[in-house]
Amino acid sequence: MTKILVIFGTRPEAIKVFPVVRALAHAGLTVRTCVTAQHRGLLDQVLAIADLVPDIDLDLMEPGQSLDRLTARLLTGLGDVMDRETPARVIVQGDTATAMAGALAAYYRKIPVAHVEAGLRSGDIYHPWPEEVNRRVVAPIADLHFAPTATAAAALARENVTRGVHVTGNTVIDALNWTRERIAVHPSLAAGLDDIANRFAGKKLVLVTTHRRENFGDAMGNIARALRRIAARSDTAILFPMHPNPHVGAVMDDILGNHPAIARIAPLDYPHFIRALDLCHLALTDSGGVQEEAPALGKPVLVMRDTTERPEGVTAGTARLVGTDEDRIVSEVFTLLDDNAAYAAMARAHNPFGDGHASERIARIIRDDLDR
Repeated sequence: MTKILVIFGTRPEAIKVFPVVRALAHAGLTVRTCVTAQHRGLLDQVLAIADLVPDIDLDLMEPGQSLDRLTARLLTGLGDVMDRETPARVIVQGDTATAMAGALAAYYRKIPVAHVEAGLRSGDIYHPWPEEVNRRVVAPIADLHFAPTATAAAALARENVTRGVHVTGNTVIDALNWTRERIAVHPSLAAGLDDIANRFAGKKLVLVTTHRRENFGDAMGNIARALRRIAARSDTAILFPMHPNPHVGAVMDDILGNHPAIARIAPLDYPHFIRALDLCHLALTDSGGVQEEAPALGKPVLVMRDTTERPEGVTAGTARLVGTDEDRIVSEVFTLLDDNAAYAAMARAHNPFGDGHASERIARIIRDDLDR
């Protein structure tokens, strides 16, 4: 029996992988899923919503483990899985330690690797850290590269990776569309935000996410002080799903306290996060996925980073890099709150990240490759 082994470990990976797993199964392929649980709680939220029960769960999460310890455990754990499963192909997604270790373990066994969301590059190995190096490690190993955009494919070409490159769109748009359709049929899936929607009715809601390692320390303090100034406006409120990392929570506790115009809440499952995007006026983030999801819903994105591996959004006008300077963040947010023309220019810009059919294309390419 020819098997495809799909490996993932974090919430963002799960969001972008579950439509691929569905499409592969629909194409008649035998799929085995292995989760590393690099992010246990956040990962499980997505698995529950997607009705996806992993075939193998390594459960490798440990509090405070170093990147080198995590990588070593991933490499040996995934290697053992491949020895037992003997897949014809391994699929990894994105730029996590799970993706990098999965590709390397497959390479050691001469198993072909397909990389979903290939070709993203910031040009700086420390921004984002360690993701930029993780995805660069996967590129020379993989023989199928599913680039979300032509820009990502061009980045691979600059590294002399040209064979097996396919521009498919980003599977996150597939996941977003599927989830919105489910919410429309079952509103209770995202009803947990009803109280916040009522509490801040009539105000412009700013959705905030921040968790990048490179923003820990002084930059996180700058972000918190900027949020406090934004929340001081009478016409504005902030919805802030808090990442569980203590490097985020401790700073926000110290600077924001219990500000009445800031709803700091637990991490949202995916349906609630999509509803939060629907409710918000704009998104302020250091996340990668939000740069792709928000434009699909017509919401401007201000990116609290100095570089991005998703320059397509900046070029298209859906996103703007604002860094982590307190005054710059406040100024850029106020512009979008006060200048209707500036807001409309970003909200109406074309989303460059796909049409919602990326997973179907990926499944078809993998099936045709196996047939050959």
